Amino acid sequence: MKRPGTYSGILSGGISGRTGPHLLPLARIKKIMKKSSDDVKMITGEAPIVFSKACELFIEEITKRAWNITLQGKRRTLCKEDVASAVITTDIFDFLVNLVSDSAKSEES
Repeated sequence: MKRPGTYSGILSGGISGRTGPHLLPLARIKKIMKKSSDDVKMITGEAPIVFSKACELFIEEITKRAWNITLQGKRRTLCKEDVASAVITTDIFDFLVNLVSDSAKSEES
């Protein structure tokens, strides 16, 4: 009889009992991955899991940095301006600076 693999619990158990311990929906991630390029036809089962974890870590990091800016402003409510400031002041988020500055410009109009 075959024994379950190391990751079989990840794929079958977890928080909801269906999707595993990820907080983001794997089907939605897979759909986004497929729409990212016409060349992407098939995706292995592990790829959305890795992307899910990466997204969770990204969201956690940007939220922590935005929360620190909120606290520096002596407030208790996180605003989109705090997220924008976190993006602008952090080198690792440079790829988002244009997105944040473009949204700020469109709100001024």
